[in-house]
Amino acid sequence: MAQCGNDGGGFNAWKPGFAAKAKKAGVKSRGLQALNDATYATRTIAADRNQKSFRYSLSKFMQVRGADTIVAQGRKRKARNPNFYAALERQYGVPAGVLIAIHGMETAFGGFMGDSAVVSAIVTLTYDCRRSAFFEPHAIGALKLVDQGAITGSTKGAKHGELGHTQFLPGNALKYGVDANGDGRVDFYNQTDALASTANFLRQKGWKPGKGYQEGQPNFKVIKQWNAATVYQQAIAIMGARIDG
Repeated sequence: MAQCGNDGGGFNAWKPGFAAKAKKAGVKSRGLQALNDATYATRTIAADRNQKSFRYSLSKFMQVRGADTIVAQGRKRKARNPNFYAALERQYGVPAGVLIAIHGMETAFGGFMGDSAVVSAIVTLTYDCRRSAFFEPHAIGALKLVDQGAITGSTKGAKHGELGHTQFLPGNALKYGVDANGDGRVDFYNQTDALASTANFLRQKGWKPGKGYQEGQPNFKVIKQWNAATVYQQAIAIMGARIDG
């Protein structure tokens, strides 16, 4: 197995070893082709070395991320489509406010879903020595999503390879994805599929229907499963409650 690296120098030499591992894990020809075509994602590495917004205080974080706007727009979205959110809550137990807050925080409600090639980004992070073990299952997941036709080698997402309306890491997308609109494929760039998949993720991670999700309440720790940063979790809980009014 070729070694991980801290720059792009060894990336192409590393790929065949990872391809063997991916094949063993069940990745088929389309996924392996996408791996072969993947390029070293310089912008992804730059972003990974510089994640400063999670070091802000809660009030600064909410200001920087536009919490008031997310809440105002989120209430309108809920009012426009109440049956959709009510159906998700009936099925998964997750209130509208939480899903809408995540959707607003992650992509401004689908306004910007990223401009980095998902496969290249996630494969680069697996090759990079800093957090190889964390990203490896997500790289395998991304390649399996290519096999399934959910994404292609050129699908764009965030700099860390997160994809779609709520920015799923590919391994989670593979595991928790739901075809909620019934068109025969799980499409994270379709709002219905993406929000149902997000609700499914939270439910599978231990969401208790009808219980609170503020700090100290049973469901707060489930928000931690979505994002490890404390300010992020606190912001989602506060915005969710304000959206649900």
